[in-house]
Amino acid sequence: MSNEPKHISVLLNECIENLNIKPDGVYVDGTLGLGGHSEQILKRLDGGRLIGIDRDESAITRTGERLKAYADKLTLVHGNFCDVVQILDELNIDSVDGMLFDLGVSSPQLDEAERGFSYMNDAPLDMRMDNTSALTAWVVVNEWDEAELARILRDFGEERYARRIASHIVQERAKKPIETTLELVDIVRSAMPAAALREKQHPAKRSFQAIRIAVNDELGAVDQMIKTAPDKLAQGGRLCVISFHSLEDRIVKNGIAARENGCTCPREAPICICGFKQTLKSVYRKPIVPGEDELNNNPRARSAKLRVAEKV
Repeated sequence: MSNEPKHISVLLNECIENLNIKPDGVYVDGTLGLGGHSEQILKRLDGGRLIGIDRDESAITRTGERLKAYADKLTLVHGNFCDVVQILDELNIDSVDGMLFDLGVSSPQLDEAERGFSYMNDAPLDMRMDNTSALTAWVVVNEWDEAELARILRDFGEERYARRIASHIVQERAKKPIETTLELVDIVRSAMPAAALREKQHPAKRSFQAIRIAVNDELGAVDQMIKTAPDKLAQGGRLCVISFHSLEDRIVKNGIAARENGCTCPREAPICICGFKQTLKSVYRKPIVPGEDELNNNPRARSAKLRVAEKV
């Protein structure tokens, strides 16, 4: 039996269709993961090139081996997708024909318990997407002050009981350091009222999301990417971004809107005098979401939203 992690690429057909892949084009998969999206792009290239980026070195190694048949048209880079402009500059690539960013946590990161992303398995508090990074979930949980913990739980996890949870974390770590994921789950659960514990959603889901986002500066990376990456798109090139929670989607939506409808002139002004120049246009008014068949096959896709924009 294969030890290959189980993985189903989210909104795969929709992404490939909307990238408008040209056989001789240059494309970026800024969140390589297990390479499901990348493989489908590579299959459609003849003379073209794909740049696959991931901040997780294990993803680069694993997926590089899996896609070795396409090595002549695949360049793998260990890096953060927010640095895509710098990465392309270093590769002497002036512009690309399409970019894809899947902002979700990859299946191996969720399924490999030792990574510490899951609230269902016991593991050291880690949650790093890049294992070379210094900041871990242990540092956040055990060293950040109570006010900052409450802020990230509220802002990144949209957690109603952020202050109570932060207070309980600080009380418990004063007795001894909080070392593992299930220790943290128990503390979160102890801070929540009985009514909240009866909800369908796991009580620690929002807290774990918040801490993971803080550890990996996920929202900062998305913000930097959406502000800079479109500069590397050729005219007519497509930008496809899959987000999995409202915080990410809002940044992507607003980033596209700033390049599409950023004119600040009064409505009554006969012509634009603010100097705004449209550089992106939305391909669809609303995001694309998974259909019923995909949700049946891959429940993890249920919160996914794909936004597509084109360089003008």
